[in-house]
Amino acid sequence: MQIKHKFIPLAGAVAFALTGLAHAQVQIIKIGHVAPISGNQAHLGKDNENGAKMAIEELNAKGVTIGGKKVKFELLAEDDGADPKQGTAAAQKLVDAKVNGVIGHLNSGTTIPASKIYHDAGIPQISPSATNPTYTKQGYKTAFRVVANDGQLGGTLGRYAVNTLKAQRIAVIDDRSAYGQGVAEEFVKGAKKSGGAQIVAQEFTNPNATDFNAILTKIKSKKPDVVFFGGMDAVAGPMLRQMKQLGLNAKFMGGDGMCTEALNTLSGGAMADGQVICAEAGGVEESQKKVMDDFRANYKKKFGVEVQIYAPYVYDAVMTMADAMVKAGSAEPAKYLPVLAKTNRKGVTGNIVFDEKGDIKDATLTLYTYKAGKRDLLAVVK
Repeated sequence: MQIKHKFIPLAGAVAFALTGLAHAQVQIIKIGHVAPISGNQAHLGKDNENGAKMAIEELNAKGVTIGGKKVKFELLAEDDGADPKQGTAAAQKLVDAKVNGVIGHLNSGTTIPASKIYHDAGIPQISPSATNPTYTKQGYKTAFRVVANDGQLGGTLGRYAVNTLKAQRIAVIDDRSAYGQGVAEEFVKGAKKSGGAQIVAQEFTNPNATDFNAILTKIKSKKPDVVFFGGMDAVAGPMLRQMKQLGLNAKFMGGDGMCTEALNTLSGGAMADGQVICAEAGGVEESQKKVMDDFRANYKKKFGVEVQIYAPYVYDAVMTMADAMVKAGSAEPAKYLPVLAKTNRKGVTGNIVFDEKGDIKDATLTLYTYKAGKRDLLAVVK
């Protein structure tokens, strides 16, 4: 039997070989991202994930070279369901996948336990939204965040309640999560330091609760000027609706977890103009406003929805990590981590410089209220 050999012209063979070589020279860099893509915080988790996707796509479109090699960034996105156990499982999965770095998690309750897993593996982690101070107080050199912490956020809201709203009787509710409890505690500290206000009630719920009538009825009897809630918008919305049903007409304050575009819808349109005052653990000063407006416009064009809260911070976190890799000439965690710690760059959200703990220096906060169901800027403060 005659064997037929396929003939490849020399020029074609060389071209084929060169093409294969070109592909072989492109280094794949894996960036992990973790947020709740399921459950009642899925809209916030998807917002964060979209911010990561924008950054990854822009980096790849631009073409990045690290240590003389062309690279391609790949996003490995995981869902932690805002659950600590699921969060640590997601973290281990990313470690096993040998990611070069991690952006996340969204919640303090998942970020803190996951941070030990990343630390033990030597993988840098930048949280775009976890605010509990414990995260960066653990002494992990791999842990960073690009937003203000609860000490700054809760304390500012506590001072605002007393000094600006002139509150005299304050009720506090938290959802017992690491985030909710932390921000509520800092709010109480801030209010007490300002003097002149009394904490008339401190009540607790959970992140999946929907019925608050017993808590709110008890609080109503204390006649508060302000009700502060430490928790997320999926709980804050129904709580506002039930406050209205009970005729509890106090101001309603909270941190970044409830300070979303979705809050009015989640409340069933129950909030009165100016009733809600909340703070985002970040914010841009006037000089940065156009850059942020452009980002929001590009985000809406790409995904067909408005930014919820932290997509710009996720975008900045990815870009900051990539920038450190470029400057270090390596995507190996041990080599670019020292460069990341010394970051000094201008992002969409402002200047990004980390202190010795990994917290962002000179963090800004944005105070909002709501008018006609839309967030309305009150002030950007430090």
